[in-house]
Amino acid sequence: MSITRRRFVETTAMGCAAVLVPGLSKAATPQIPRRILGKTGLEISILAFGAGNRYMMYQNEDEAQAVLNHALDLGINYIDTAHEYGADGESEIRVGKVLKGRRKDVVLATKFSGRGYDEAMRMIETSLKRLQVDQVDVLNIHQLGGEDDLAAIEAPDGTLKALYRARDEKMARFIGVTCHSSPHTLATMLERHDLDVTQMALNAGLVGMDFSPMRAVPMPEGNFETVALPVAVRRKMGIVAMKIFGQDFLQGKLPAEKLVYYSMSLPVAAAVIGMPKREHLETNVALARGFRPLSDEERHSLSTSIADEHKTAMAEFLRGHLDC
Repeated sequence: MSITRRRFVETTAMGCAAVLVPGLSKAATPQIPRRILGKTGLEISILAFGAGNRYMMYQNEDEAQAVLNHALDLGINYIDTAHEYGADGESEIRVGKVLKGRRKDVVLATKFSGRGYDEAMRMIETSLKRLQVDQVDVLNIHQLGGEDDLAAIEAPDGTLKALYRARDEKMARFIGVTCHSSPHTLATMLERHDLDVTQMALNAGLVGMDFSPMRAVPMPEGNFETVALPVAVRRKMGIVAMKIFGQDFLQGKLPAEKLVYYSMSLPVAAAVIGMPKREHLETNVALARGFRPLSDEERHSLSTSIADEHKTAMAEFLRGHLDC
């Protein structure tokens, strides 16, 4: 069953209430609302900065750092990066340089794709060095796939062991998993394991989508909103929405405002968006500051207006995608 508007309102008591940025008066420029990242207790901006391939589109290093600094100045305080983003860890290196003097202003999240214990530990340690920190706020296993991938993660010498060690040894405050294309597998993992956060594809093009149109053996119908999101809500996890524009598959199909507000209207703490131009950052910040929750009826209308062919193409693309 999908998350109803009533259920969404109920979850706000736990973590979706907006708060003012400390030090700014109510008469000042409207601020980006913040919500609580589930049971972590962290307050994060409803707009998060995606430091994936969109961030890598800033070719000039000085400009890349200036844009990220500007995002923080505008009130974004959640940065999502990953071990794999950019050549030789360029994304984490850039983020680390910006955070050197602003660590206290940021909730820092990174991810790693290694599936063996040793490989995972090497990646985690490398990410900390690149980011120039001893601890990240959120550490995610990157892109959970299907059942075989879950089995590898759960193996005695698998990734999950490394993830728990990272939390136990204070390399990460909180741990979780991200997923682009396997809502049923994600739901299973969230049910089985002691995780704090999750990041999943939640956008207007995924409602009613069967994620296996090209497979010989059909998978159960469903999507993240109807299958995995309810599990995360019930377990009081911190939830971050990604793929707001469906990696451009939804671009132009609906107004950007509607796509952004669709995801932000779900029981999530934030929507992470890659912003390859400074004007994109300004536009998205303005949308976040003026956020108005959409009703269930509005969201359903938006979703049904998107042609199935676009939903199918997007789902197939995301199956092997690594970016936020």
